[in-house]
Amino acid sequence: MNIAVTPPRIADHPINPLFIERWSPRAFAADTVSKADLMEILEAARWAPSAINVQPWRFAWGLRGDAAFTAIEAALLPGNRVWAGQAAALVVVGSKLTRSTPEGAEVANSFHAFDAGTAWGFLALGARMKGWATHAMGGFDHAKMAEALSLPEGHALHAVVALGKEGDATQLPEALRAREVPSPRRPLAQTAGHGRFPA
Repeated sequence: MNIAVTPPRIADHPINPLFIERWSPRAFAADTVSKADLMEILEAARWAPSAINVQPWRFAWGLRGDAAFTAIEAALLPGNRVWAGQAAALVVVGSKLTRSTPEGAEVANSFHAFDAGTAWGFLALGARMKGWATHAMGGFDHAKMAEALSLPEGHALHAVVALGKEGDATQLPEALRAREVPSPRRPLAQTAGHGRFPA
């Protein structure tokens, strides 16, 4: 149940080690990811649960070295650009704000962000299963990103995901090195309550 970090990550209850092993590094190795491999990871995200099966999530991606990656990277805030530019791929997560009714009307979809977050979770686990690391970040210029990726009207942006092989933390700026460990989680009893939400 534990992975080799200090302090170790330990589950309160038995779970598949995949859930504990997934974390969000900032140090990425020089490895590249093929389009085919990235499509397999996005395919995992495609099968996320969705309210009324609307599937509002949308992804825009780029591979390191191509124009799409450069455009996504340029819209990141400087603190993220310094490390995310070393990733093998950058994937932007967005969602459609509305859904079509059976009558063909467009109405607000109050679950769009919830579903997009679920799809990101499937992406992260799908990547981990294939030996890739992911790190989602909210630090980007929304207007610049929307323009760079031709975000359609009626859509929202949520996060940018850096994907790559885990790298050497000593390559990071000194201020980030100490943070390059899997983060802990609060005890489950502080998160889930029987018949009521925990205080």
